[in-house]
Amino acid sequence: MSAFILTETIGAVRRITLNRPEKLNAWNKSMRDQLIEALKDAERDTSVRAVILTGAGDRAFGAGQDLSETKTFDSSSAEGWMDEWNVLYSLFRNSSKPIIAALNGVAAGSAFQIALLCDLRVAHPGVSMGQPEINSGIPTVTGNWIMREIVGLARAIDLTLTGRMLGADEAYSFGLISRLVDQEKVQQEALDLANLLASKPVGAMRLNRQRIAEVTQQGFDEAMRAGIRIQTEAYASGEPQAMMEKFFAERAARKVKA
Repeated sequence: MSAFILTETIGAVRRITLNRPEKLNAWNKSMRDQLIEALKDAERDTSVRAVILTGAGDRAFGAGQDLSETKTFDSSSAEGWMDEWNVLYSLFRNSSKPIIAALNGVAAGSAFQIALLCDLRVAHPGVSMGQPEINSGIPTVTGNWIMREIVGLARAIDLTLTGRMLGADEAYSFGLISRLVDQEKVQQEALDLANLLASKPVGAMRLNRQRIAEVTQQGFDEAMRAGIRIQTEAYASGEPQAMMEKFFAERAARKVKA
């Protein structure tokens, strides 16, 4: 099996790396499954006190869903797909240990959502972030819930309906980036933050994260239920499949011209 997830332990910190750099670290099922196992292992390991999540290469933290996978979906795929995301997102929400995202390039779609589920986000000026699913005909359900929790409804509407990507300065002003540093300092800043959080009392850290999850649980559960309903309707219409086929056709045409 390909190692789509890499792990490294640095003292009390577990660094987890999304490892599909040739695909801008876009998700497929194998990567999601391997990330789930990596997060479970970090949770079980009592020597690990904090987690860093980052992406391989310098172009992307993650480009979101690999459209090569979802272009084959139909309306019957929605429930199983949303169940997978529920498991993964819940591991971020229910971890007893703090999680820091070290962003290196693009964080788009579901990778943007994962970054927002982390406690803190370290980025550099070349980072861009956003929720561009509408451009692929895919409605945003969990995404607008997560964004609303952090930036409010007006900005969530903006990002959901336009699909625009935010530059680092605007994302920082929105509170989507916690620390903005030079590119070569991102990993060290994330490690310094992780070590700081790892030094805090274990029980208080666990209970603080537990309470944060509790106050947002109702919205999370509703978003997951709505995701099944809305994605079923979207894929039954055929629009996402058509938009993704158009995307692949346009990309193939660009390669021929090149």
